[in-house]
Amino acid sequence: MKLIDLHCDTLWKLMDMDKDGDLMENQCSVSIPFMKKAGTKAQFFACFTCLKDFEHAGGYEGCYRRVQDMIAYLNRQVQTYPEQIGIARSFQDMQENESQGKISAFLTVEEGGVLNGEMRRLYELYEKGVRLVTLLWNYENCIGHPNSRDGSIMSRGLTPFGIDVVRRMDELGMIVDVSHASDGTFFDILKYSRKPVVASHSNCRTLCNHPRNLTDEMIRSLAETGGVAGLNFYGAFLGTGKREDADVAYEDSRIDGMTAHILHMIRVGGSDFPAIGTDFDGFDGGKTLEIPDASRMERLWDALERAGVSQGQLDKLWGDNAKRVIREVL
Repeated sequence: MKLIDLHCDTLWKLMDMDKDGDLMENQCSVSIPFMKKAGTKAQFFACFTCLKDFEHAGGYEGCYRRVQDMIAYLNRQVQTYPEQIGIARSFQDMQENESQGKISAFLTVEEGGVLNGEMRRLYELYEKGVRLVTLLWNYENCIGHPNSRDGSIMSRGLTPFGIDVVRRMDELGMIVDVSHASDGTFFDILKYSRKPVVASHSNCRTLCNHPRNLTDEMIRSLAETGGVAGLNFYGAFLGTGKREDADVAYEDSRIDGMTAHILHMIRVGGSDFPAIGTDFDGFDGGKTLEIPDASRMERLWDALERAGVSQGQLDKLWGDNAKRVIREVL
């Protein structure tokens, strides 16, 4: 058990699309059998909500209620399969689960706007087991500003409330996630956080010029502070480096693109920088999805071996880099 995946949207897909499925048997890319085949040590499960879906249901208030539902859903799933999977709230929990042959499930929230300006909600989420928060999604919120092709938005940073959130997350022992943040928000987060920060599911902007990806400067800055970035399997963020409108036509999700991004991460950020953050169940695979689910993860491992990535570098990518952050923060 060595694979640590920092991001999937399987809870959202199970609750909103595959209502007859559960973690043991479903139509998703992540299931207990698939994770077992992948040798998964820990899977970070995102409680994702989209503000537009709740425009007529209380906005971020409705989003927050939905997050509560998703937390409860994962807890019920773990209670249904207690021999297979267990909730982890700390590094020690993860190690204990592994010793019992269990996959660790970490709860995350994707879209910090659900706090809606109320710090007490951060504490409530912590008490319910949430250990990572993706502070932004694709909308401006009470914390900061999102990735955007509009330079004026991309340059904006954290709000005063957002600065306080980052500091409180450090104090509590919660991982701050910069994926989806604007460049200005990214650098503000690194300025105010005293713990390693992650980009749970982001790639390299040098190879694919999409605002969701990290510039080389961002990669170096994140690496220098002990952070990691999880390789995102979404084709639009893998791209070819030649198109700025990559998300207009869904790019194929190909292993050669994944390999190129990992090699670039190692080249710019060092071997301690790259991790895995598949974004499984959160994107359209396009015409080609060469790794359609967690059970096929060995395809990427084999491709990276052929590309000259060493055993030690693969072990770091597959889980050791993420494990270090978990140990230091949680």
